[in-house]
Amino acid sequence: MHLTPLKSRLTRRFVTAALLMAYTLPIMAQTNNDQMEIVTVTASRSEQSLSSSTASLSIVSEEDLLTISHIHISETLSRVPGVWVSRGNGQEHLTAIRSPVLTGAGSCGSFTVAEDGIPVRATGFCNVNQLFDLNTEQAQRIEVLRGPGTVLHGSDALHGVINVITKAPASDQETLISLEAGSNDFYRTKLSQSGTNGDHGYRLNFNGATDGGYKNDSGYDQQKITARHDFNRDNISIQSLLSINNLNQETAGYVQGKDAYKEGDRKRENPNPEAFRDTQSYRLQSQLTLALDNGGSFIATPYARYTDMDFLMHFLPGTPLEQNGQKGIGIQTAYRRPINQDLMLTQGFDAEYTDAFLKQSQKGGFSSFPKGQQYNYEVTAKLLAAFISADYELLPTTILSAGSRYEYLEYDYDNRMIDGNTAEDGSQCVNGFTGAIGCRYTRPSDSTDDFDNWSVNASINHQINDALTGVVRLAHGFRAPQATEMYRLQNGQLTANLDSEEINSLEIGLRGAAENISFSLTTFFMKKTNAIFQSSDRLNLADGQSEHYGLEYDVAWQLSSQWHINIAGTFARHSYSNNVSTPGPSSAVIIPSDGNDIDTAPRHMGSVQLGWTPTEDVRAELEWLSMGKYYTDIDNLHSYGGHNLLNLRLIQQLSKNISIGLRISNLTDVDYAERADYTGFNGDRYFIGEPRSYHGNITYTF
Repeated sequence: MHLTPLKSRLTRRFVTAALLMAYTLPIMAQTNNDQMEIVTVTASRSEQSLSSSTASLSIVSEEDLLTISHIHISETLSRVPGVWVSRGNGQEHLTAIRSPVLTGAGSCGSFTVAEDGIPVRATGFCNVNQLFDLNTEQAQRIEVLRGPGTVLHGSDALHGVINVITKAPASDQETLISLEAGSNDFYRTKLSQSGTNGDHGYRLNFNGATDGGYKNDSGYDQQKITARHDFNRDNISIQSLLSINNLNQETAGYVQGKDAYKEGDRKRENPNPEAFRDTQSYRLQSQLTLALDNGGSFIATPYARYTDMDFLMHFLPGTPLEQNGQKGIGIQTAYRRPINQDLMLTQGFDAEYTDAFLKQSQKGGFSSFPKGQQYNYEVTAKLLAAFISADYELLPTTILSAGSRYEYLEYDYDNRMIDGNTAEDGSQCVNGFTGAIGCRYTRPSDSTDDFDNWSVNASINHQINDALTGVVRLAHGFRAPQATEMYRLQNGQLTANLDSEEINSLEIGLRGAAENISFSLTTFFMKKTNAIFQSSDRLNLADGQSEHYGLEYDVAWQLSSQWHINIAGTFARHSYSNNVSTPGPSSAVIIPSDGNDIDTAPRHMGSVQLGWTPTEDVRAELEWLSMGKYYTDIDNLHSYGGHNLLNLRLIQQLSKNISIGLRISNLTDVDYAERADYTGFNGDRYFIGEPRSYHGNITYTF
């Protein structure tokens, strides 16, 4: 059998990892896995231990969150294998979970971002920056599910789930004040008040930050509030949560030109000083949990959302202004009951209604980019879904799990402008470069569109011995097209003509824990069909197929009483498995992409944290982040060479109530790009990474 060089290298790495595990087995066989008994809710929509989960799940603990004290969520999620949250300017970002950094109108629909299990955006109306809606800085923990989670989490959990768990009320009265300052006029205040009185507990968190930005005209102001109330009595508990976010941001654009990120005099360059993003979001949810006499439980979580956003799209020719918003209500339910001592059954029903709008306009027109309003539409969406999952204890050491979900999504689209490929007044656009007739933007006529999808999964969790657990998981996932993919069409598209994306996944994992070490090792293979990609000319390509395979690893080792090390990373390849074509029956162009790497998909990335705790009052951490080379276009003609970064973090407990912290990011002041890409309009583009920066904080708890 002939292997390509990459497959050969990956094969050697798989073999090496397997030999390492084989060497480690005898050592771990005499130990226990207490370290793996972390309660989680992401994988099952109910409480279970990490060791019993059949999904690939990572947890960022509260201690890690306090140590990192992130300004941008990418700083925290960089230590999760298989995950890359690519930082944009300010609080902007793009997400990758077992995937490339997906771009395009609906790319964010491949990931579910949730708070206490409830998605922050409605199905079909995601936002690529939706992580900034969450108060991750004051969370209890962050759970990351890698791979399809569609059966329990629905359409948008195609590649994974990020679930932010809010902090529970304190048992006693507790007040926290934290003040922070850093480079580029960064200031942040965190306040927390919590306590419990009888059956009632509460926690009120406030997080306010202002940042001048390391680029010219690139600062932001942001305020986040989370208010939680818990009620617990006998067999009833009610957990209610109000989340509020406001962000006002000056948005710096890319710098252009081959290797422009290496030019020191361009680090503060901002080619789009006029760009901005203003967004507000409000979410209210209340989870009712009933403990039943049969040993089961019933959970019902009604919720409501509201979002509003205005932003200048500096990354598009003509820098059009987009205004969008959505409001909606929904409910999630789950009924978990034992059938007998070996079989546990979970059934649930989810429903959601959303009313959303989108407007896009441009002050000055040129070529095929018309002046005035380009889109103005309203979409209402109805979602109905039912799921069932079962866990069967085949043996005391072996659990079989299987599940299925049916989901129906209906869009009712109302175009509030002239239908077709014209300017706002109905006139035709003329491309000043080619003479071609046609505007960049197309508005389809009013329509009702629906998508119904099935998803299934099956897995086996086998406890090899007291220290080792093996997992095999098969999963199918889907995502319905996003509203923007359906109704914000491009030149040459008369109708979207999109099917739901689908993915089939196989993963094999090994987990272990000993007295001083724990690890997880997972291999995966995924095949995606009906994938929606975006070309270098920002056209939506709807006939894509892709393959994704790799190895994820995660090791935590307590070297001594004072030293510990955490290692996490991924070896993977994400590639096209067909030749995609541009939209439009008369102008379709075949792009020879079959076998190419998907753009913005590094073959390796990882992190290492070396921790030192000389006393109970002192913690220090040196972190190494590694990003491998990746291509920046579909044709694989342009690339970014990757980078390595060092970060240093120190925390000193001065007294029972007072602690101070110091963080130095990009310790060696490396020239690098947070993200790179290539377009037919601008060539090579880079989000320049922040130079060396310093941040210090003081925290008072009483």
